[in-house]
Amino acid sequence: MNDLHLRAEGLSLAYRDRRVLDDLTLALPAGRVTALLGPNGCGKSTLLKAFARLLSPTAGRVTLNGRDIHAEDTRALARTLAILPQSPLAPEGITVGDLVGRGRAPWRGFLAPWSAADAAATARALDAVGMADLEDRPLDELSGGQRQRAWIALVLAQATGLLLLDEPTTFLDLPHQIEVLSLLRRLNRDDGTTVVSVLHDLNLAARFCDHLVLLGPRGLVATGSPAEVMTPDHLLAAFGLRALVVPDPVTAAPMVVPL
Repeated sequence: MNDLHLRAEGLSLAYRDRRVLDDLTLALPAGRVTALLGPNGCGKSTLLKAFARLLSPTAGRVTLNGRDIHAEDTRALARTLAILPQSPLAPEGITVGDLVGRGRAPWRGFLAPWSAADAAATARALDAVGMADLEDRPLDELSGGQRQRAWIALVLAQATGLLLLDEPTTFLDLPHQIEVLSLLRRLNRDDGTTVVSVLHDLNLAARFCDHLVLLGPRGLVATGSPAEVMTPDHLLAAFGLRALVVPDPVTAAPMVVPL
């Protein structure tokens, strides 16, 4: 398990004059798979951007191992955490290998030649997502699930201990969603990588994640294990949803059944 501790302390976030989150204090467990959950517009993606230092708070701070993330050197931070945004864009015609190799940028000096270490990191990333045999294929020829695995390989090639992923299963059908979430869980279990994802499917989050953060219209509703977070009262507070919560017949994780 790695020791990368990400924490929000009295965090307030806004876009222009619109306040999104207010006075949020929250710790994400190191070496675990965490999902950020909640209704549209509650601030899930905004919070992830703040954790990645893509958005500056209006109040409070984000810390990484106790240090304000905005005080960290940019290259050092990019060697510590990687973010995969929603619907990332790639140059037309780029191959899978070229895309994944771009993850090596934080480890290479200006105009530095491609090194054996870069090649090895790229190969490991492709192998981890089962894409080594597709290295020379154009990205735009792949299926949705394959493309998403290629993007995940890019952040793996960055060789960080902390992955932040904004809706990594969006636009994927159910088998591909399970494929991506299984991959992230395996990376966590095999390498101790801390994974934080914005997700929409409550039942998949409860099945594949160790820790949940549930946001609602008024901010944080609950945080903790799936059993602690997935309760009828919490779902009503976050979504206005009346639901039963029963054991998943396959994994015994909490399963939400809307009423």
